[in-house]
Amino acid sequence: MTDSSPALLVERCHDGNDEPSIVLATFNRAALKHAISDADMIDAIEQLIDEINASLTGPQAVKVLVVTGSDGVFSGGGNIKAMQARTGMFAGDERQLSEHYRDYIQRIPRAFARLQVPAIAAVNGAAIGAGNDLVCMCDMAIAARSAVFAESFIQLGLIPGDGGAWLLPRRVGMQHAMAMALTGRRFSADEALAMNLVMQVVADDQLLGTALGLARQMAVHDGRVLRESKRLLLEAQQQTLDQALDAAAQLQGQLHHAESFKL
Repeated sequence: MTDSSPALLVERCHDGNDEPSIVLATFNRAALKHAISDADMIDAIEQLIDEINASLTGPQAVKVLVVTGSDGVFSGGGNIKAMQARTGMFAGDERQLSEHYRDYIQRIPRAFARLQVPAIAAVNGAAIGAGNDLVCMCDMAIAARSAVFAESFIQLGLIPGDGGAWLLPRRVGMQHAMAMALTGRRFSADEALAMNLVMQVVADDQLLGTALGLARQMAVHDGRVLRESKRLLLEAQQQTLDQALDAAAQLQGQLHHAESFKL
């Protein structure tokens, strides 16, 4: 039976200026461990990100996205039941499967790559396989003490098909990425912190409050400056120093004459 409830629960939270500028998105497929390989979940994530990017100005402008799961699970990654039954994106021959990866789950990292506002992962439980990679798609991550992380594809005889080979080394460095991907074992929240997979570990009952608190520290600032700062930081990773300096100088010239500039 198909679950008719929304795959993603979306609510607005107020920032420090009492504006509803923070979006809290909660995965809502607990029976499937919040699998992100099913079409309804992929569609919901992609639609949310596109709606956020289309709502960056005005009284309902979004400044920060917080992503979490329900029922003590962040995301179990791929839908194991669908893999076993060879249905959904896991149906078909070799060529069809390759196309399905492009047409289904790979839409998620592409969507996060075009998200203009900062994204915070509030990891409330297991983040496994593509769920672990989803943590890396977010700009920052905070973990509950009970959270566990695994780049577990190798245990299924697979490789990260959702972009993990690109995402994970950029977050934790090559040695830790190798250790995660080539063992497939589970790592504790403290181990994830030591690897820089997450930036903070808190008690389970403090997770959402901590993540929203961080979001509010950002959301009190001008939305454009938040977005441009994120963009500059990301683009600078692929630029020479001279290119990064030139981009900063050009933008800074604009911002000195913007309404957001204040002394």
